[in-house]
Amino acid sequence: MQQIRRIQIRTSHVVNDILAGQYESVFKGQGMEFREVREYVPGDDIRMIDWNVTARSGTPYVKLLAEERELTVMLVVDASGSGRFGSVSRFKNELAAELCAVLAISAIKNNDKVGLIIFTDEVELYVPPSKGRQHVLRVIREVLYFQPRRTGTDIPAALRFMNSVTRRRAVTFLVSDFMADDFEIPLRMAARRHDLIGVVVSDPREETLPNVGLVCVRDAETGQETLIDTADEAVRAAYAKEAAERARGRDQILQRTRVDAIRVRTDRPYVDEIYRFFRMRERRYA
Repeated sequence: MQQIRRIQIRTSHVVNDILAGQYESVFKGQGMEFREVREYVPGDDIRMIDWNVTARSGTPYVKLLAEERELTVMLVVDASGSGRFGSVSRFKNELAAELCAVLAISAIKNNDKVGLIIFTDEVELYVPPSKGRQHVLRVIREVLYFQPRRTGTDIPAALRFMNSVTRRRAVTFLVSDFMADDFEIPLRMAARRHDLIGVVVSDPREETLPNVGLVCVRDAETGQETLIDTADEAVRAAYAKEAAERARGRDQILQRTRVDAIRVRTDRPYVDEIYRFFRMRERRYA
């Protein structure tokens, strides 16, 4: 509870002092809903005349509409084995948890609902969308302390589940390192139904290897172990090349499916990336 409280305080500071007002401006409501009628005045759009009220009263009346503000925010979080890695000050899954706390508190502060899906190579936890402080604390607790049963990654299965339980359009954050295959088509389908944002979580050691001699590395998802000679420059170059190709392929998929991305790393402040994303969205809707 102390760690949850610390994260709540830290992330509330980010929401109140840095992202104040931006969340509401970049995420749109479900559409327009009826608010009231009033008498027609010159300049009103004649398409908004309420003919039923006008016929009963003998005076022209128009309908007033307002944006339906309430949103549903879904956090779809990858809890596979590769998230339990970090070479700097925290693991990738710890960074993901704090980022989810920022997004959840932003949503609750704006009276939106927040839901949570945690997945590996199967969906392991579903928390239906709801409102309120106690609910958001539960979401933070689950993201921080949930212990997955499995280690693999199945992004398509998570997206199919999300589509099945979320009937209305939702703002959906897919939080993952995207070390997976065959997710482009499910990503495109989900992006057509929802406002889908990919949150890409990475660590610098996934991009380059240090020169530290022989190292035994283990695949966190399959358990396979490999001995690598990091003193070999060709080995380091091949590793960096493969990592760059993997990142480029992932980014191309996000671009082709028109999924916006927030890219965060364990060695950099995530606040800068969230702020950059919000500013990009604001410019788009300006």
